[in-house]
Amino acid sequence: MQPTDSTMPFVEILGSRVHLLSIQEIVDKIREWIEQKSGKCHQIVVTGFHGLWEAHKKPELKKIFNSASLWIPDGIAPVWIARHYGLKAERTPGADVMNAFLSLANEKKYKSFFYGDTDDTLHKLKEALAKKYPNHIVVGTYSPPFRPLSQQEDQQIMDMIAAADPDVLWVGLGTPKQDRWIYEHLPKLKVPVAIAVGAAFQFLAGKVKRAPSWVGSMGLEWLWRLALEPKKLWRRDIIDGPMFIFSVLKEIFSQKKAKS
Repeated sequence: MQPTDSTMPFVEILGSRVHLLSIQEIVDKIREWIEQKSGKCHQIVVTGFHGLWEAHKKPELKKIFNSASLWIPDGIAPVWIARHYGLKAERTPGADVMNAFLSLANEKKYKSFFYGDTDDTLHKLKEALAKKYPNHIVVGTYSPPFRPLSQQEDQQIMDMIAAADPDVLWVGLGTPKQDRWIYEHLPKLKVPVAIAVGAAFQFLAGKVKRAPSWVGSMGLEWLWRLALEPKKLWRRDIIDGPMFIFSVLKEIFSQKKAKS
């Protein structure tokens, strides 16, 4: 396990350290880890306010996120907070990072394994990527059952991924389940990079429509998704969102008071 790299620009929010890189810089970092062939698996966390709030409530999750090699902002909240502190920041949504890397993978013939979501999503994702990135190699996909796995089943999955020998393992189980899964399996994963991208599988597979770019640039993609999936997201956005904002404002005011 490699701790979060403090040499990269970051912002600390409620005790969590989020890196502030451009999408191109993230892709360059992934490429660097692939080419290193160090035998170490690098975990990348991709989340917005939801992950920050969950980490704030659960110390064990904060430990997982902060121990990742890279933690990047999927949503607008960390970006706005970073800019408040005078830092340069931009949104780096999982789907955009995925597309940017796959464009490079199409040139370099890098190999990917996709773990998570449903068989239908994975099938459609594989078809979509074959059309858009024909030289990118999908070496495997797996949709885990919606129940705890036995030790034997878990080991079979590790063996399957190792045999496929991917350069990047993409995990789509939702935050924080996907991040816990990667963290718990880091010692066993024989892959340079494991990145949790949540709903990106469904976006790239064409199952869920993404917000137009102008909506994302205004910081309103969360509202777009809430309108599309209210039953799934209402509690997170309507209840957790204001609580997160209150906690961040409290932290900012406390910092200002300490300086005065």
